[in-house]
Amino acid sequence: MLGMVAHASTDVQPASQVRLTVFSRVILDVPAGLMLTFETSPDPFFTHNRWFFLLSIVPDSRLRFAVKSLLRTTVSALITVIICGAAVAQTDEFGDSAADPVRLFERGQAAHARGELDKALEFYEQALKVRPEFPEAEFQRGNALVSLTKYEEAEAAYRRAIALKKNWSMPYSALGSVLMRRDRDNDAVAAFQQALAIDPNDNVALRLLSEIRLRTGNPKEALELAKRATKKPEAPTSAWIVLAAAESANGNRDAARKTLDRILVDEPNNFAALLERADLSIDDKAYEPAINDLKAATKLRPNDKVVLSRLAFVYQQAGRNDEAAATAKAAGLEVQQNPNDKSGVIGTPEEIETANSADPKLARQAIEKLLEKNPRSAMLLARLGALYRIDDPAKSLQLYRKASEMEPTNADYAVGYAAALVQSRRFAEAAQILQLVVKNNPDNYAAHANLGTALYELKQYALAVPEFEWVLSVKPEVVVAHYFIATSHDYLGEYPEALAAYQKFLATADAKTNQLEIEKVKLRLPTLQRQIQLGEGAKKKP
Repeated sequence: MLGMVAHASTDVQPASQVRLTVFSRVILDVPAGLMLTFETSPDPFFTHNRWFFLLSIVPDSRLRFAVKSLLRTTVSALITVIICGAAVAQTDEFGDSAADPVRLFERGQAAHARGELDKALEFYEQALKVRPEFPEAEFQRGNALVSLTKYEEAEAAYRRAIALKKNWSMPYSALGSVLMRRDRDNDAVAAFQQALAIDPNDNVALRLLSEIRLRTGNPKEALELAKRATKKPEAPTSAWIVLAAAESANGNRDAARKTLDRILVDEPNNFAALLERADLSIDDKAYEPAINDLKAATKLRPNDKVVLSRLAFVYQQAGRNDEAAATAKAAGLEVQQNPNDKSGVIGTPEEIETANSADPKLARQAIEKLLEKNPRSAMLLARLGALYRIDDPAKSLQLYRKASEMEPTNADYAVGYAAALVQSRRFAEAAQILQLVVKNNPDNYAAHANLGTALYELKQYALAVPEFEWVLSVKPEVVVAHYFIATSHDYLGEYPEALAAYQKFLATADAKTNQLEIEKVKLRLPTLQRQIQLGEGAKKKP
């Protein structure tokens, strides 16, 4: 049974009457799917700890916004792993199945679903040793490698899957997404075109190829592709946002607004749609509607410096200078041209304005110029680190480290550095920094959220639980924290506590946003309840 695979594309920049929409670089998290007819149906779901990390890190550029919009409609569009039944997870590790490539593949997917990527890779590779011509295993191996940011190896895996099964579109679209991440758009285009030659309705290829066409100045073809991607009403939200961008780029701003309005009727908290619609209003000099949309976005991410800086700009354009100054201050992006003010930034008004641009590429270039004049500006280093977090994690890490070294007491820079470590999967180092931040800044939400994520990844579940509980005490609406608490107790064998947390998650989770997570929990509950009845699990000390 073929499984649908989706990729996350990033938010787009607003179009105006005189410029084409420019897309920010895509965030392409792992595509995956299960194609074997003898396997469980491939219900992909988003890796929860990765989602939680994206929600909680210190603010960065608009690169993440479409990822957030996807969480409202199709969580599987980001990192896809396969839900495996509890029986699979508890399979005997020995016996005849050690030479059965299908059973090895099942175990790989079970490990993949648990986030144990190295173990998943081991099982996939064992399956391939037994059956070298196993395209589905090669494809899933590529997905795991993408999760580990091993893009070169992932590319090779996808190409091997293609060689083994040439009439299958999904490895081509997955290959294209990886090539986009590696700044190889021309090669990505060829991969997407091949995917569409096999399956003209491959939604991933349609959306991402539309994005490339917009970025490279071909709005007409971009619009045609986006229309094909949204031909079915159940198309993912990201496809509709691409359509709005393409409509705007082709001068049909009314159609773009109607598309965004429809998205926001169903998903009023969709970041990408809010920001795109705000920018349409700004281009029309309709500042009050733009302010309303940006304020709605800031309520969802109150510490996001990019959104705040955009809001400050609109306040200024609307003549509300006091609010503009207050918002800029809240964004940490106050800029001054007084050389005697060491906390300010020396630069031309044009450089400063561009540094606050919502376009990551322009902002990076401007900040790099400003750093030539202000080499000791920790604020600029941290801002640049945020902008490089996706495209160049290693550079982001270096920039945040420098900012943190310059101002070691600045919690925001320390958390930014730790968040970059988390993204680089250096969880132990991140946890060490975040524990110090929490000790000195006990009310720092981003620090607690990232610390919980790092500890969870380190399998230090007993320490992770209090962090997620703290998150819930501050933001009860972050219901996925209940899932972390539940799975942590489950891993620890604390089954009654796990059951209680799972039930809280089910009681508060959104049926649409968390559909697949809910299904996974429901699959686990019958076995968990039997284990409790049998008295299994960790025994409490007397």
